[in-house]
Formats: sequence, structure tokens, C-alpha cells
Amino acid sequence: MTEVSLIEVDGQRLIWRGGGETLVVEPWGRDSVRVRAALMREIDDDDWALLPPTAGAHAAVEAELTDAGAVLRNGEIVVELTTSAWFQEIVGHDVTACELTFRNAQGRVLFRELRRGGSLNLRARNLRPRQGDDGIVLTAAFEADADEHLVGMGQYQQAVLDLKGSTLELAHRNSQASVPFVVSSAGYGFLWHNPAIGRATFARNRTEWHAESTTQLDYWVTAGPTPARIASAYADATGHAPMMPERGLGLWQSKLRYADQEELLTAASGHRERGLPLEVIVADFFHWPKMGDFRFEDEFWPDPDAMVAELRAMGAELMVSVWPQVSLASENFAHLRANNLLVRSDRGVDVQMSFEGPSVFLDVTNPAAREWLWQTCRRNYGAHGVRTFWLDEAEPEFGVYDYDAYRTHLGPYQRVGNIYPQAFARAFYEGQAADGETEIVNLVRCAWAGSQRFGALAWSGDVSSTWEDLRRQITAGIHMGAAGIPWFTTDIGGFHNGRVDDPAFHELLVRWFQLGVFSPVLRMHGDRLPYRDVAAADGSRRLRSGGPNELWSFGDEVYEILARCTRLREGLRDYVRDAMRDAHENGQPVMRGLFHEFPDDPRAWQIEDQFLLGADLLVAPVVEPGARERDVHLPAGARWTDAATREEHPGGQSVRVSAPLDVIPVFLRDGARPELIGATATGA
Repeated sequence: MTEVSLIEVDGQRLIWRGGGETLVVEPWGRDSVRVRAALMREIDDDDWALLPPTAGAHAAVEAELTDAGAVLRNGEIVVELTTSAWFQEIVGHDVTACELTFRNAQGRVLFRELRRGGSLNLRARNLRPRQGDDGIVLTAAFEADADEHLVGMGQYQQAVLDLKGSTLELAHRNSQASVPFVVSSAGYGFLWHNPAIGRATFARNRTEWHAESTTQLDYWVTAGPTPARIASAYADATGHAPMMPERGLGLWQSKLRYADQEELLTAASGHRERGLPLEVIVADFFHWPKMGDFRFEDEFWPDPDAMVAELRAMGAELMVSVWPQVSLASENFAHLRANNLLVRSDRGVDVQMSFEGPSVFLDVTNPAAREWLWQTCRRNYGAHGVRTFWLDEAEPEFGVYDYDAYRTHLGPYQRVGNIYPQAFARAFYEGQAADGETEIVNLVRCAWAGSQRFGALAWSGDVSSTWEDLRRQITAGIHMGAAGIPWFTTDIGGFHNGRVDDPAFHELLVRWFQLGVFSPVLRMHGDRLPYRDVAAADGSRRLRSGGPNELWSFGDEVYEILARCTRLREGLRDYVRDAMRDAHENGQPVMRGLFHEFPDDPRAWQIEDQFLLGADLLVAPVVEPGARERDVHLPAGARWTDAATREEHPGGQSVRVSAPLDVIPVFLRDGARPELIGATATGA
């Protein structure tokens, strides 16, 4: 007689063993569960992103055995474990299985593991040993509602809102941030709690999560009646963003790059002379002697103390760019290499990037490297009063994305590499917090699950100055918010190929700036043309500077529009602060898809070129060249007031609105923000 593998009830955990596999299902926060499985080993307690559940979160959990297997109930989520055993003739021995089904509290199936399929003999949990090492190649397959809508997963530079039907690489690249948390219109959120390089496929016939190299299966699921409820549970599980400091609510000014202290201060003074608000201005990359020195080059930045003091007298803060790369010519390279604080190339010459000379990446997965990095930046920047950092190259941006060619303190990059941007942000957040800093926000060019709790303001990377890329930034911001990263911004105007004297670029810049006004953070940046060469006093070359990128750099007509935009942003300061507080306290996105507030409106899950700033401002950016009007979908369940015309519309319809160059369509929900009535993106 075939013996069924029994399920063990260990407190509130359910444990099943069979066929060499150990499976653990346990409550992990309110309305949520964590599922782990390993092959011929015990379960690891990896804390990649998940935090320990809060006290009292599991007070009402029920775990019980049943005739079919077992059931775990935790608030809004129910997990059924169904065991089976049979003699499999084609292999000639007994086999056992345990299948998982996830339901909401009302009994409706949210999704379930892929079934065996009779003679197909499919495996929902395919933990296949990797030949030659202790890892596994992992695929987890599920059956889900073919008509569900999916959002989240970070940013993939595509103007696709509903991810159902998409295949996504689980890996970071410049302008791609893989944050493996997805929200379903069926009423659940799913975190792939695994930093391995891999793939996620959301097909109609199955959902598959794949890791190229890992040690165990690990995922977290929450159930909730609304996206807002799911977002709150996810923030509790992976960490809440801090409260955005006041400097995050106004204009951030940057260009590639202010070549010296005098040029930067002149730009800051230009804002004050024109009465323009300015919160942050940036000393961008290659302000250092050699990459990896992590300090100002004296010739170009002779008095950082005076520079920071002068900026503060203007009411502005200095932000300093930090790359996690170390040039082979850096004064720190020998120390870092001797102490194993650098990422290692497993094959070939140990060079991982060659922009402005060969370099390798600091291994921020190593706590010792994080400590060294902060102490060095504290000594060379913090001591001058710098408290805002631009953590660039955070993916990291390998010269060639051969993920299996590198190794870190935590293991092969292919197995753990997606944790890198989270660890980079963590190095600065923990260092600053330990030094007593209470208002932390650092700009980071990538993020992973949990990055939000380390004060990470993610931006969308080096995108191009095109209308197509402008449109993509809307979905990027929505997906990042749904994936639990509420602080988001872009390079206004795009990064690559915007020409200062090109009227076509001027139109794009205006429309992008209007989007920026209603983004979580308003930030000017870009590699503007034409370039300007830079040299030291002895004639030796330094990295070039881009063209001017201040608001007044593009002609009088553009300047007047952008200047009025900044005043509108200042008028939104209280509202944006409230939205940031909602992110901090309740885990809600600042930039939200329409579905977040209106999940019962089917079109809200499909609208890719509109969003909500907070709960009450509907924003419809103009994303086509030459367009002076556009259609706007107004979700059902509210009344909407056009901020420019005062006209009120019932929800559940689309309206065509006028959008001259100095207007971005904005609608107010149910009479909210009456002070904005009569306002446009460029002011009252």
C-alpha cells in the first residue's frame, strides 16, 4: 500500500516532506503567508526583503489537518495543502505529492499550483539540481485567472500597464529595475522572494517564476479586497518608506555635469536671481580625481565647506554623485582588492566596466564593504555638510550583462545579484541613520524589494529624449509604485540626445516637465547637446560637460512655461507632503494607476497614459508631438472637475479636453483641492 506523506503542524507552520523535498507554509504578517521549499536540506531563513512579522499579526491564525491534507487560515488568505500518493508504473515505485491552492476568506480561488495533468506528470515546484554545485535551477508554476489584470514588477521601459501576457527578465539593467512583486485584480499580491537572475511569465495558461541558480523556493502572498489593502500589507512585510524630507517636495536641478564649484554656484544663484524655487542641486559624476576615490578633486572643487554653506544660505542642498565603481587607478583600489571588498569576475580579465578607464564594482553585498563605503563618503562628503547622495550605476551596470561571470560576498551573482541596488541604498541609509540623520532621501538608479525602507528615491535611468520614452515613464512610475517603491522620478526631457537649441526638443521638454510637476519628485537632468570639453590647468583632459540644462536655457517661451510650472509645484507642496505621509504610514504609492483607487472600473486596469498623484489628482500628460488636445478617461465612482476650465464631469466616461502647450490636463476628484480650480500645469 502506498504511504501518504503526512503534514506536520509545527505551531502555526505546516511542514510536508516527500521525494527529497521539504515544504513549509506559514503565516507571515496579516492576511499573508510565506511558502518555502528546499531539496535534501532544511529551509533557510533568508531575509532578502521580508521583515519579521509584527507582534500580534497572527493572533487569529488557524492551522489544522484535514482528510485531504491541511489548511492554513490567516485573515483574508486561506492556503489548502492537498497530499496524494500513488504507484507510478512508468518509474516502478511509489511517489507522493503536495499541491497548494490559495483562496480568499470567502473561498474564491485566487490561484493554485499547476496541477500534475495526469499522464503529463507536470511539476509545479521544479527544483532541479545544478550539476557541479550545491544550487538548483528553480521553476514555480501556477494556474491563475486567465482574465486577471497584473501590475507591479518594477520598471521595464515599455508602455504596457496590464502585465498579463508579458514575460519579464528578473535582472537589473540601466533603466530596468526588477522588483518582483505583482498585484492582481483577482485580489492578491505575490512577492518572488528570491534575488536570483531569472524570468517571470504571466501567460493566460500559466504563471511561471524561474531562477537560474538558487538554493530554495521562497515566495510571499497576501490577499486583500483592494490594491490599497494589498499595498499596505506589502509595506508591513518589506518595510515602509521613511517620511520624505521637505527637500524632496520641490525642484531638484542637475545637468551632466557642472564641471566645477563656480559653475554649480552660478547655476544656483541663477535660480535665486529669477525667483525660482530650488531645493537640491547636484555635483554629478567625475567630480573626483579617479573613479573610486570618493572625494572632490581639489582643483575644480577647492572649498566644499564654503560651497555647501553658500547653497544653504540660498535654501538649497548639495547632492553628490557616488558610483559603486573603483578604477584600477584609484587610490583605494589596492586596499579594496586586498581585503576582498570588490565584486570578482569568475572568468577572463577582472574588469567589469571600462567607461573612462577600466574599473570593477564595490561588493556592497558585503557588510564590511558597506561600512567602508559609508565611512569614506562620510569623511570626504559628509564632513563638508553633504547629506543627500546620488547613488548612480546601482544595478550595477556591467559592461557586458553576463550575470554568470561575476561573484559576490553572498555568492554567485547569478544567484544573488538582484539584491545589489538594495544593498547600495542600505549602505548609506544605515550609515546616515547611525550618525543621527533623521531626514534621509538618496537618489538611486535601481531598486529591489525592500529598497523603499532605505530611503531610496528610484529614477528611471538613462532613457532617451523621445516621445516614446516619455510615454514609458508613466507606466514605469505606476509599476514602481505598485511594486512598493513609492519614491520615483525621471530625467526631465530624457537623458540621451536632447539638443538645447532644437525647437522639437523644447516641446518634448515642456511636456516632460509637466509630467515632472505631478511626479513624486520634480527633477531636471539630462546629457544635453552640444558638449563642452573640460581640461585641468595643466591641459590634461577631464570628462566633458553637457550643454546647459537650467530652466532658462531653452529660450524665453519655454522658460515662462517652466517657471510657472515650478510655482504650481510649490502650490502642490502640502498635497504632495500628504501623499508622502500616506506612503510612509500606510504603504500607498504616491504615483498611482487609476486601478488603485478604482479597482472596480475595468478600464482603470488598462489606461497606460494617465495616473493619480495621491488619491485625488488625476493627471493626463500629453505624450504626442504637436498634440493640443487629448482624450481623458474619468473613472466611475467619482465626479471630476477639470482644473483648467472648472467644468465638472461624472465618472465612467472619456472626455476630450484642450491641451495647449502650456496646459497639462488635470482633474480633481469629488471637489478635492478647490484652490487648484482654474489652474493648469503652468499656473493659474
